Parts: sequence; structure tokens; C-alpha cells
Amino acid sequence: MSTTHPPLRLLMFNLMTDVNDPVLGFTTAWIRELATHCEYIDLITMYQGTVDVSDNVRVYSAGREKGLSKPVRVLNFYRHLLRLITSRQYDVCFAHMMPLFAGLGGPLLRLRGIKTVLWYTHRQKSSQLKLGLDMSWRVVSAVKTSFPYETDKLRVIGHGIDTDFYAPDPTQSNPTNSPPIVIQVARLAAIKHQETTIKAIAETDAHLTLVGDVQQGYPDSYKHELKAMTEALKLSHRVKFTGDLLAPDVRDWYRKATVAVNMSPVGLFDKAALESMACGIPTIVCNPEFSHLMGDYADLLMVDSPHDVAGLHDRINHLLTLSVEDRHAIGQTLRAHVTERYSLSRLVMRLVEVLRTGELEGFHRRDEKT
Repeated sequence: MSTTHPPLRLLMFNLMTDVNDPVLGFTTAWIRELATHCEYIDLITMYQGTVDVSDNVRVYSAGREKGLSKPVRVLNFYRHLLRLITSRQYDVCFAHMMPLFAGLGGPLLRLRGIKTVLWYTHRQKSSQLKLGLDMSWRVVSAVKTSFPYETDKLRVIGHGIDTDFYAPDPTQSNPTNSPPIVIQVARLAAIKHQETTIKAIAETDAHLTLVGDVQQGYPDSYKHELKAMTEALKLSHRVKFTGDLLAPDVRDWYRKATVAVNMSPVGLFDKAALESMACGIPTIVCNPEFSHLMGDYADLLMVDSPHDVAGLHDRINHLLTLSVEDRHAIGQTLRAHVTERYSLSRLVMRLVEVLRTGELEGFHRRDEKT
């Protein structure tokens, strides 16, 4: 608990609360860390799976995991919300990737004098997000470009990576891989540009592991295109599609990798790139928001765009020609910078500052200069 402020009494909205979800399972670690600053957290989630939270956290579900219809889920949300705000005291509400709940609950929360802080990191604009923004006191996001609307409510707080979990294998120093492994962790979607990576490894001796799958509810045409491309380029024996994996298995792949690639464009400050860096893996990116983490290695680790096949090929090839010791040195530099700026504990401290005061001293201004 904080020694300088009383612990927060927090109402929280969350999209999915399930420690075993391959995409949003990380939110459990966020909730547990946030709970150390709180007297209690009452959490209303759209979907409840396997819950592993602290004793001072109570979870209430709108019922998506039961297959309930949208109108019934809305009724459940209001049922939970009305009961909680009339029986419990809250200092603030935190909506994590839930502009829908922030918008729906905003009028009732305002009547009770409860301010809402909305976390959102995505380029997509929507009527739900606009309503959530209108109903929120503050918005927090990883970087300025990861929130799609211009607003003076925005406070940039970075990402939160569990750098104790995402870390190099303590039993193996300077691992060698033969053949070398290039890894890309992302959902299979055109905006993630896995096709660029497939083409880039064609003229190397590396194997490529694509960790992730098509997001539920979206067409799988891009996945079929990627598999057809690997066959056309005669790379099927060197490109592995793992599908969605749990976090420990993703970490195992990071630790096996020689090089990581992240082709998410501006607007997607992808935490997967930070995870691979935290594991000490040289990580090639195209989003200039990562440049402040690269130190002296920016020219080696950054390409001009997510379509830059030649640039990505050259950088992968260069990294593969380096000694194990040189790659290790690059990875250790990246890990040190991620740990310094984007560890989970540091993120939550910044978030708590915004939840308490609405402001954040220093970090967002430094971040916007980089």
C-alpha cells in the first residue's frame, strides 16, 4: 500500500478477465499490481474466465462467457453498477479498454460524483469510443499516437510489461540456435504485416515462427493468404504457425528466438515488441515510437515502413551474422531500457497518479519528445 496517500477505493471496468486468455490474459497482472495501491477493487467485466486476483478484488460479469445476448449483458452491467455505486464508496472509476461501459455508466457515475479514467490503445475510431471519451474525465494511452482522437483529456503513461516474467532464461546464457529462429508475435491480421516478414526471411537460412491467430469473429482470409505465400515461396518447411498460445509458451518462444520482428505501424505501440526486448532478444521494428529504446542500435533495428521487405531482410541478415555475444549485448541494452521505462510496476504508479490527480508529472512530456 502507498505510504503517502490513502489506498484507492476503485471501481473498474474490464473487457475480459481471464488469466488464460492468450491475448488479454495480461490484464490479470495489471489488476493484481493495481490492487496493491487500493483498499479494494470492484470490477465489472464483459467476460469472466479463470480469475486469479488479489483478495481485495471482487469480480462481477456481464455474462458474455455464458453466451448471453447483448441486451441481457447491458442489463447485467446496469444491475451490477447500480448495486455497487449505491452500496460502496469509490474514489474513481478505471475503464480498461471498455469505452462501452465508460459510456453506458458515465451518467450514473457523474450523478454519484465518480470520475472515470479510460485506458485505450488502438487506432480505430468508433461511436462507442467517442461516447466513452465524452463521459471520461481523463484518457490514458501508451503513446500519443495510440489514441485516435485529439483531446486535452489524454495523458500518456506508456505500457506495463512484467519484466520479471518476460526475462531471459536464467538457466541459459547467450543461447545459440541452429538454424536461427526469427519470431513475430501478433494476431494474424493485415495490419500486423506478417507477409513482410515471410518475404524478408526467404533469402536467409532462418526459420520463422508466427505466434498468434486470427482474432475471434474476424475472417481468416489473411491467414490463408499467408499460408499460400509460404507455399509459393517454398518456405513451408521453414515457417511455423503456432496459433494462439498462453503467456508461458509465448515466453518460451521468445527465449528460443535469435531475432524478433514487429511490423506494427504508427498507432500500434505494440507491447509484444516490448516483451521480446524484455526477454533480451534483438527486436526489429518499424514504428518510430520505439526509437528511444534503441540506443546506439537504431539503424540496425529499425526499418522505414511495415512494407520494407528489403530493409527487414538486410537487418535480419546482419543480426544473424553477428556473434552470439554481440546479439546478447544488443538484447541486454533493450531489456535495460524497457525495464527502466515500461515495467508493470512503473506503469501502475503512473496510472495511480492519474487516477488520483488527473495529471502526470514528467513522463508524458518526455515521451512525446522522443
